[in-house]
Amino acid sequence: MTLPAIDNQTLTHIAAYIGGAVAMGFGAIGAATGEGYTASRASEAIARNREHAGDIVKNMLVGQAISESASIFSLVIAILLLFMEVSDPGIVRAASLLAAGLCMGFGAIGSGIGAGVPAGRSCLAIAYQPAISGRITTNMLIGTAVCQTPAIFAMVVALILLFKPVGSVAAFPTCAALIGAGLSTGLAAIGSGYGGGMAAGASCEGVARQPETTTTVTTTMLVGQAVSQTPSVFGLLISFILIFKSFPASTTLSASVGLLSAGLCMGLGGIGPGIGNGMAAEGAVRWVARRIDYAGDLMRVMLVGQAVSQSTAIYAMVVSLVLIFVV
Repeated sequence: MTLPAIDNQTLTHIAAYIGGAVAMGFGAIGAATGEGYTASRASEAIARNREHAGDIVKNMLVGQAISESASIFSLVIAILLLFMEVSDPGIVRAASLLAAGLCMGFGAIGSGIGAGVPAGRSCLAIAYQPAISGRITTNMLIGTAVCQTPAIFAMVVALILLFKPVGSVAAFPTCAALIGAGLSTGLAAIGSGYGGGMAAGASCEGVARQPETTTTVTTTMLVGQAVSQTPSVFGLLISFILIFKSFPASTTLSASVGLLSAGLCMGLGGIGPGIGNGMAAEGAVRWVARRIDYAGDLMRVMLVGQAVSQSTAIYAMVVSLVLIFVV
């Protein structure tokens, strides 16, 4: 049996369908996991303090709604991929559509899980300190909002890949560059999204433990989260270079593999540093709440530790830039 010939329109549709499936399929992983974690901690919280079950359930639902945001971003990209009209079908457009799906699918995983961590821990915090449930929920909202930043980066890159004109560019190595761009931001977002959630979860616990330390705890959390987001920023930078730089036409396999490898290097290289930075921030935030008099020392240790962890993401970025501009 011979397979039918694939014209440009069919190839573009195939890429769009696969991209849509990947965007929503992977995008559902993080949000569902984060929401499940939140519900699990809410059940534990109610078992510890049934009298305030109403406040705990409300907090749970708010936290789950924010965790859901990442999968909603994925749904938007998936719907666009399935139903948008493509005016310039071809292999380059097919690559850009597939890359958009990969970017958004991977990019939603960390943010979904990360947002679930503070949402769940805030439920437990309310069980221990119901008198300040409003303050705990506010702290949770700030922390979970920051966790969505990597998913937003992924959505921005996915939208650029969807709508960027590709009619006059060389098919190779541009196709590889576009797929590399999707992988760079998508994969790097995993670590940053989850790492930010670790810091925010410790902040919710800290506010409940020592309510008078709320300002210092929240400040430490935000600084720690900001550093945790930087690997995803590096991923975004490499994606922009791969998307907007013009590459001369080349049919050699090495040129395409080099650009694809650049995106893969930065994407994978950003996962560990994002999580590691989150671990450092989580420890600092937890102990600031217990020893507010050591807040300055703890902040300095956190930043030094994060800087060392961050160095590996910088190494990945350097190798990616070498692959793009030198090799």
